[in-house]
Amino acid sequence: MSVTVVIGAQFGDEAKGKITDYLAANARYVVRTGGGPNAGHSIHLPEGQVVLHQLSCGVLRSGTIGVSGPGMVLQLAKLEQEIADLERRGLFRGELMISDRAHALLPVHEAEDAWEDELRARVSPAAALGTTRMGIGPAYADRASRFGVRIADLLRPAVLREQLQILYATKGHLGNLPPAETVAGELAEIAGRLAPYVRPTEPVLWQAIARGERLLLEGAQSALLDLDFGTYPFVTSSHPTSAGALVGSGIAPTEVTEVIGVAKAYATRVGSGPFPTEDTGPQGEFLRRTGGERGASTGRPRRCGWLDLVMLRYAARLNGFTSLAITKVDVLGGLDEIPVSNQYVLPDGTTVQEVLPTYADDLARAQPVYERFEGWPEIHARLKERIHHEGVRALPPALRRYLEHIAAEVGVPVEYLGYGPQREETVRLEPALGAGRRSAVSAWTG
Repeated sequence: MSVTVVIGAQFGDEAKGKITDYLAANARYVVRTGGGPNAGHSIHLPEGQVVLHQLSCGVLRSGTIGVSGPGMVLQLAKLEQEIADLERRGLFRGELMISDRAHALLPVHEAEDAWEDELRARVSPAAALGTTRMGIGPAYADRASRFGVRIADLLRPAVLREQLQILYATKGHLGNLPPAETVAGELAEIAGRLAPYVRPTEPVLWQAIARGERLLLEGAQSALLDLDFGTYPFVTSSHPTSAGALVGSGIAPTEVTEVIGVAKAYATRVGSGPFPTEDTGPQGEFLRRTGGERGASTGRPRRCGWLDLVMLRYAARLNGFTSLAITKVDVLGGLDEIPVSNQYVLPDGTTVQEVLPTYADDLARAQPVYERFEGWPEIHARLKERIHHEGVRALPPALRRYLEHIAAEVGVPVEYLGYGPQREETVRLEPALGAGRRSAVSAWTG
């Protein structure tokens, strides 16, 4: 039996989709545990690029079942289009299950998302969150307030109409909403077409675990955007941590065998919020251009900067990482030197190494302290081929030292490496760099 959880260890966009797709080759079930159409997991197949938003990577693999889990908020029209696009391209190769406990993301949520963001900006321009305006926050808020509409409700017209009537009664501050009856009719129509995929998914997963089958839990967004433990209020509205993956799938914590944290060899962030290692100069632009750093869902340019080991240590403690996957090392190839932040200095002179300040404003004023590493050569086609076949032995010495430093500082071995965008440009390092290492995160002293 194996239950593996894949978690983004930074602000998102770490190539979680690429790592999950790589691991999905040996999984029976791949479960998306949270988020909705705001998440975009890019996978470069031989047939071309695929960006999955509400489907898990499992649907791309024959013999694998992709599950859109109970922790998600699903925009059904977009979900249906996503399925149709994959089928049209001949890439829908696995099977699909949709949890009946997931919630529906409705037009009212999209309207409310825009209204809320505009309200923040009017009151204080600095308070604008830069959300995707896809309705994620309002959908999760209604879920928590028990006004939400579950996928199961869509298959019962009387229940759906009653739920929408109650929900609309809470939205008097919004104008120009489509009539509830119109929304109910459209939802029921789409739900009827998706009904063959809808079922209680958690018993299916429990049975799979009992049979000893491999499960992969695919997180959306990332740990530093967690509603409670991220850079609040510049966060998402769910829990993209290992604990959240369990809630979003219905899997018990005792069933988990490994938690893989995915981090880029540098760092990026989309939208507003503190980013201590951001580089707004020519090198930041180099990272953006060379790494193709634009949001998969929004197309917005990503803010770029350097690897932040303070945040990576924090994410490791929060999620219980058993190994790391470091991606996009090819982007840094050819640089003379590479900065890495090992700690911060706060405005009061204190240093921070593993616990983030509670207030986003304090984090925004933190000054990173950098250690600089020798760069490695460009990772050209011949070197990629060698890494593919030889693994650790083919790594340039400077790249190996860089990865070993990450493992030593975070206290978690680097087991997977992404060295290019293509599906096959991922390798499991055997032995892992830092294998057998105990956590370097010190005991909490308050």
